[in-house]
Amino acid sequence: MLGLSISSFWALAGLPDSMQLYLLVAFVILALSFVLKRLKQPYILAYMICGIILGPHGSQSVTDLELVQVVGDIGLVILMFFIGMEISLPKFISKWKIAVIGTGIQMALSLLFCWILGFFFHWSLPIILFLGFIMAFSSSAVVIKIIEDNENLKDSVGQNVIMILLTQDILFVPILIFLSSISGQETSSNTILLQIIGGLLLLATMIYVMWKGEIKLPFSKQLEHDHEIQVFAGLLICFGLAFASDFFHLSPALGAFVGGILVHASKSTQWLHDSLHSFRVVLVAVFFISIGILIDIQYLFHHWQTVLILVLAVFIINHSINTFSLKSLGNSHCQSILGGGLLAQIGELSFILASTGRASGVLSANNYNLIILIISVTIFLSPFWILITKSLILRFSNEPLLRTWLK
Repeated sequence: MLGLSISSFWALAGLPDSMQLYLLVAFVILALSFVLKRLKQPYILAYMICGIILGPHGSQSVTDLELVQVVGDIGLVILMFFIGMEISLPKFISKWKIAVIGTGIQMALSLLFCWILGFFFHWSLPIILFLGFIMAFSSSAVVIKIIEDNENLKDSVGQNVIMILLTQDILFVPILIFLSSISGQETSSNTILLQIIGGLLLLATMIYVMWKGEIKLPFSKQLEHDHEIQVFAGLLICFGLAFASDFFHLSPALGAFVGGILVHASKSTQWLHDSLHSFRVVLVAVFFISIGILIDIQYLFHHWQTVLILVLAVFIINHSINTFSLKSLGNSHCQSILGGGLLAQIGELSFILASTGRASGVLSANNYNLIILIISVTIFLSPFWILITKSLILRFSNEPLLRTWLK
């Protein structure tokens, strides 16, 4: 009786497999969150550790990776919708230099660095471009979650970082089309036409919001005090715009982001935020769990020296590139260093670029597995890197406003 396993206990209790999984996920996240809260660390670490423990490289409690990925993508859509609700479009446009020039410098330097490496290691041009763009994308999900948890979304440093992240997200689709074309994967003319039409419609929507200043959502007064219907109204706006964006072969997350901007312009942000917050917590948690599931502990154990060197190199290089990009746009040294630290990891969109490179044969199977692991580990270690950056700035910085922000 003492040797009864957990799975045997669940079976005797008569619980279905799905119920077992829900209980296990909730228990692991809750236990880890209590520990991380005492250590003053973000909860996203608990979600990713949960994925490592329960995934195929851990206890193998979660085996349907495709389902996890789908739900994780939904979590990313919800997250981008909430980001949009925090963005004032006129303020975003007023900072176009940060968005366009800052992101342009950052991506150009990433490509230049990979080109220099490629020169010494005799890489082909497609490999250089794939690795350069994979390294250039930072994680919107991780960084914005950390900024929000610190209640610094409206701070100048946080705003500058968010501008760059959102510009990266907007540039992702044309970059993906470009990489697919150079790798030999043809994109149909119908797909390109739909993407152009979709992009123009989203642009027209944002121009309309800029022109009107404030818009009125249908039935907003009727919904204001009816919390039950608010949930479905919010989901309709979020996933309706995401579906429309996906129909035009654009990122669903981009459509959800535009939906959030519409909600912000309608002054309906507060009641939608409150109504959908629980959905957001659960779905965003699943997104980070899906990241943890991708971390192959056995591969990491056997190649830990290579992974450690490459992860450290990515953090240092990305941190330096983004610091230079922000400093060149007039930010102070400490603000630039902090922003560089926030953007130092490789982002979730790079998973898609790596998959495209593997499918086209540009990246070998071994290189693909190594890249996926490096992306996952940089995302996982990102909160610690940001914590180290903040600690160093607090020790050496004399900027009162920045010290207040960090505390």
